[in-house]
Amino acid sequence: MPPPPRFGTFSIVAYERETATWGIAVQSRFISVGAVVPWAEAGTGAIATQALANTHYGPEGLALLRKGLSAPEVVRRLTGADPGKEERQLGVVDAKGGAASFTGTKCMDWAGHEVGEGFACQGNILFGPAVVRAMARAYESTGGDLLDRLLAALSAGQREGGDRRGMQSAALLAVRAGAGYGGNDRWVDVRVDDHPSPIEELKRVFQLYDMTMLSREDPATLLAIDGELAANLQHDLGILGYYSGRFTGAWDAASQTAFARFVGEHNFENKQRDDGKVWPSIVQYLRVRAQAESARRTTTAPIVPHALDRGPGAAPNGGGPSPPEPKKRPRSK
Repeated sequence: MPPPPRFGTFSIVAYERETATWGIAVQSRFISVGAVVPWAEAGTGAIATQALANTHYGPEGLALLRKGLSAPEVVRRLTGADPGKEERQLGVVDAKGGAASFTGTKCMDWAGHEVGEGFACQGNILFGPAVVRAMARAYESTGGDLLDRLLAALSAGQREGGDRRGMQSAALLAVRAGAGYGGNDRWVDVRVDDHPSPIEELKRVFQLYDMTMLSREDPATLLAIDGELAANLQHDLGILGYYSGRFTGAWDAASQTAFARFVGEHNFENKQRDDGKVWPSIVQYLRVRAQAESARRTTTAPIVPHALDRGPGAAPNGGGPSPPEPKKRPRSK
């Protein structure tokens, strides 16, 4: 059998003590890097396995971390039992935030790592050591929570050249006890499997994930819905077919009903409010959707007359459900 492909990759594993969150961010010139490199378990730790990736490092490493072994001990155990270790690269952060990395001597240049307090950056087939150095500095200096810092580290690494073969896929994984959908521990799991600018696409997808699934926005940024903002919302809701009244700027019952339907149909129930305020992210999202709808109407030739006069939120034209088929008469014998 031919040897498995190498994951020329740069990644960061990290732990946020204040929220007991473990996370990994990774980018590679390889398809679906999120399916191979990142492994994490709430209360246990996080692992990145790359280069000539040994995927056994993921579950076996988590099992060792679960027993209370430190990140350096886990790295020693995994690599010590692996005859192919010199072609591997590994980053680990443990339950207490201890971090460690390993770069085998046969990893393709440039390959190396940098370990800091609560995190480890590692990469191979890179433009040079500046990639992991920039990742570490960005993680240490960026404000916000763990997710903001992980994404900042990826961007910083790419600005220094990243994977010298180019870009293809990226992933962001974060775990926290009970913080995920339905109370599971997988807080964030976002992947871009194939894209010319995977980090930017990862950020775009994560922004939607953030709006839909998380509650990270600062309440201090909430906007009162009145005057010009109310009129703008009415306009955008009107473009999309959710609102048919005048753009008065008065946030009346019809406007509130239209807005609630828009929010619900786009799965942003966690952003719904009853205090006359709105999150800036929803205002921006609604504006972008309305602009896209306006552009569609000016560039698309309608097949059905007046098909472009109504937005996607409008009720269907005429008619109800299809009538039942008439019962067939039995044939006379």
